Amino acid sequence: MPLKTDPILPAARLDAMRRAGYWSERTVLDYLDRRIAETPERIAIVDHNSMTGERTALSYGELGRRVERIALGLARLGLARGEVLSFQLPNWWQFTALHLAAMRLGAISNPLMPIFRERELDFMLRKVEAKMFVVPRRFRDCDFAAMAEGLRPRLPDLAQVLVVGGEGEASFERLLEPPAADASVLFAERRPASDEVIEILYTSGTTGEPKGVMHTSNTLFSNIAPYAERLGLGHADVVLMASPLAHQTGFLYGLCMPIYLGATAVLQDVWNAERAAALIAGERVTFTMASTPFLADLTAVAERRPEDVRSLRIFLSAGAPIPRSLARRAAEHLGAHVVSAWGMTENGAVTTTLLDDPPEKAFATDGCAQTGMEIRTVGEDGKPLEPDREGRLQCRGASNFVGYLKRPEWYATDAEGWFETGDLARIDADGYVRITGRTKDVIIRGGENIPVVEVEGLIYQHPAVLETAIVAMPDPRLGERACAFVVTRPEAALTLAELNEFLAQHKLSRHYLPERLEVVSAMPRTPSGKIQKFRLRELAQAFGKTGVNG
Repeated sequence: MPLKTDPILPAARLDAMRRAGYWSERTVLDYLDRRIAETPERIAIVDHNSMTGERTALSYGELGRRVERIALGLARLGLARGEVLSFQLPNWWQFTALHLAAMRLGAISNPLMPIFRERELDFMLRKVEAKMFVVPRRFRDCDFAAMAEGLRPRLPDLAQVLVVGGEGEASFERLLEPPAADASVLFAERRPASDEVIEILYTSGTTGEPKGVMHTSNTLFSNIAPYAERLGLGHADVVLMASPLAHQTGFLYGLCMPIYLGATAVLQDVWNAERAAALIAGERVTFTMASTPFLADLTAVAERRPEDVRSLRIFLSAGAPIPRSLARRAAEHLGAHVVSAWGMTENGAVTTTLLDDPPEKAFATDGCAQTGMEIRTVGEDGKPLEPDREGRLQCRGASNFVGYLKRPEWYATDAEGWFETGDLARIDADGYVRITGRTKDVIIRGGENIPVVEVEGLIYQHPAVLETAIVAMPDPRLGERACAFVVTRPEAALTLAELNEFLAQHKLSRHYLPERLEVVSAMPRTPSGKIQKFRLRELAQAFGKTGVNG
């Protein structure tokens, strides 16, 4: 039975986006069909599978043939138009093929992060009423096949589990058998319209319950087109994607964008900076996008092996503000443009810096709004703020999503369509934004706000620091104090006194100095690499009972 998605697409928004020309009315199938017809021999995907050790290269023609077979196989198993195909796969070619096969059948793709386990999967699969679920047999020491079968009795809508590398009736590979009939009539009948929901992606869950974000082809490609144009990307580019394809970064810019461009996607399924550098060298990668920790890791390798990254033209970093010192170091050692961006699962990359931006924009902001999107900051009264004043960041425009699955009341926009992002920011007179924190990241010490992101940026400059995050620690007198969590570099040590002496040398106000330092071996992260500050806040709650440290 088709999933009832209830997308929020009022007539006024439909008319406005079409009149402005932001919605192309095309789907990924239009671009795929064009590539198959015009450049069938061009390489579409290069898959480096860490489990098998194999490299698989598929041309657009071969990808198209595999997609057709998979789609027909799924149809034989009963996947109907409007039903949900969930898949929990690493960055393998099968991921891309499954989304394209779902599109051929008019089904809805529900990509799931490989890091999810029974608790998350039970909630997510039940919520989307998944009809079919595709998993790897094993990946990174997890038996996904057994986990999926264990979930089936609790999921009444789940009719079929397919396993990549599986056996018998559960084998994904049996979908690749040659078709017995022509598929053109079926695919024509099932072809989705550009305003239909085709993707449901769960938010990373840095705070609270995951939300099922719904997108259409129009919302997705209204983001991809101006993004590629702004960065000067084309069919000759080679895109490395090490961020999970089940995250919006990977889905938009590692799966959809290469097909839109007719370019090549190189997939890395387990992040390792040494391996990434080798792939850049071997596959002649020109572009990649990932979160800040990936940039830091690759920069460290480039310092030792600059020849491996010579083909790289652009590294776009998003997911968390880039410390200015890291951005400058990365640009120097990678020899590439380091582009900063800000966005969300709900709307893709909303802002980016430009390739020709001066240093004060390139290294100190998160860019300006893409074509088709608008941003603004508002105060506590909801009124727009003057330039350079910190406030709640809102956005609106063509790539904004169309609702949260079965939670229409969570789609928080005002009468003019402004969406509350949950971020705090400053926007300068030129329209460039700098994310200063999350609304829940604010630390109010004795009635004064601490600029968390700015303090974190200074701490990143300390030679002993690899990563840092600052959260609020409760205090009975001042309300809150700042607790700094730090991952140090190998064989380095750091005390609170040493850290604060360093910050004082950089003229940081004493009011902003951290009052507790916790050195940890690793930061808790979402699957996309964002630091889970809510987990750090939970730890800091306990520290607040014992006070500051020295």
